[in-house]
Parts: sequence; C-alpha cells; structure tokens
Amino acid sequence: MKKIAYIILAIIPMLLTSCSGSEELCIMSYNIHHCRGMDNNIDYKRIAEVINSVSPHFVALQELDSATSRNNGKVCIEELGKETGMYASYASAIKFGGGSYGIGLLSKEKPLTTTVVELESRGEARRLLVAEFAEYVVACTHFPLNGEDRLASAKIVCDALKGYKKPLFLAGDMNCGPDTPEQAVMTEHFSILNNSKECTYPSIAPEECIDYIYCLKNGYDCTVKESRVLRGDSIASDHLPLYTTVELSQ
Repeated sequence: MKKIAYIILAIIPMLLTSCSGSEELCIMSYNIHHCRGMDNNIDYKRIAEVINSVSPHFVALQELDSATSRNNGKVCIEELGKETGMYASYASAIKFGGGSYGIGLLSKEKPLTTTVVELESRGEARRLLVAEFAEYVVACTHFPLNGEDRLASAKIVCDALKGYKKPLFLAGDMNCGPDTPEQAVMTEHFSILNNSKECTYPSIAPEECIDYIYCLKNGYDCTVKESRVLRGDSIASDHLPLYTTVELSQ
C-alpha cells in the first residue's frame, strides 16, 4: 500500500506540469545589414553562427537582400536557412539592385500560412510579415525612420495583430527608443519582453535600444526566463542581435 502511495505522489507533480500547458520558447531578432559586416565583408556563415549559438525557435530578420547585385544574386534568407537548418519565410519591401530587399523569418517549424501587411512610409516602403503556426503566431517588422510614419505604422501593426487568439510574438527593428509615442501605442496591445535598457545599436559601442521582442496581450502569461543582447560578434552586422526565452502558459 505504501508503495502505491509513493507512486501516486510521484505522478501528481508530472500531471500538474502537464495540465499547466507551460512551454519554453526562444525568440530572436536580428537586423543583419544584408549580411555585410562592419569589416565590409558579406558573410552568411558568420551571421548563421550567431543564430546557431542561441538555437532559437524563431528568428525575425531585417535588411535582407534577395537576388541583388550587391549580394551577387544570393538570397539572404535562403542562405541562412541552409546554414541554420531552419525554414525560411521572406517579405519583399522594395525592388533593389536587380532583386529585392525586405524582412524575413527563420523558424524550426514550417509555417502554415504567411501574410504580408503594408506599413505607412513616405520613404523606403516597410512591411509586417506574419507567420501562423499550429500553436503560435510570429511576426517580424522593420519600422520607418520618420517618426510620424512610425506612429502610423504602430497603429497598423496593432490593428492587424490584435485579433489573433493564439500566443503571438512580434520582433523587429523599430527604429525608436522605449519612451516614444509609437512605443506607447505598441504597449497598449503588447508587452515588451526584452530589457530596453540594453542597447542594440550601433553594434560597436551601442548607444540605444531600437530592436524589440513583444508578446501580444491576449490572455496568455509570458514569463521571461532569460533576455540578452549578444555582444560576442559586434562585427557581423551594424546591429547587435537580441533574444528572449519565455515560459508561456494560458
């Protein structure tokens, strides 16, 4: 009888853990400067090594060349997908150098669908890339340089994503600090997961945080287990990458 009681006591914690539905996820964001480093060398393996050092579930990437002359016809997102073993999704923002230039997402799981939303920008066109998976939605963006356009784009992003019922993460280069009107709009609907006091730009002697990872406020608890800006390779791009590991539960 005592043996049965011990077995029951051992099983109960496992059942409680299973029923809680909690899971750890790692999300990364990296403006890769079309894989051209501060030494002026284009190096896909160098960027991939930074990503592989973290082994994230999702990586939001900005400033991707696709078949441009300056990248010798290479497609950045595909090259990085090969080097990391992850699925590649891409959204073109502008035509450039015989190809295009935009944003992308690497994921360990193949997305079910991808959607591209146009943002407000009077200069270089900007996009929001939304990838839906079986259990999650992950979005990537790169905000404009102009403050008015950023504010308008923040409203577009919030309207486009607020209706999702799955856990939703957004990451990207927002081109603005934490104490700005556009971030005030974002935080009405999203929680910032990274430490905005850790600077991400420029990669050498960083002075400001303009790269972010968010979680949509839609009924899921997102506990940050770890949040870091990676400073190991400050030459690979003009931005430093950041990642956050979160525990998600409903």
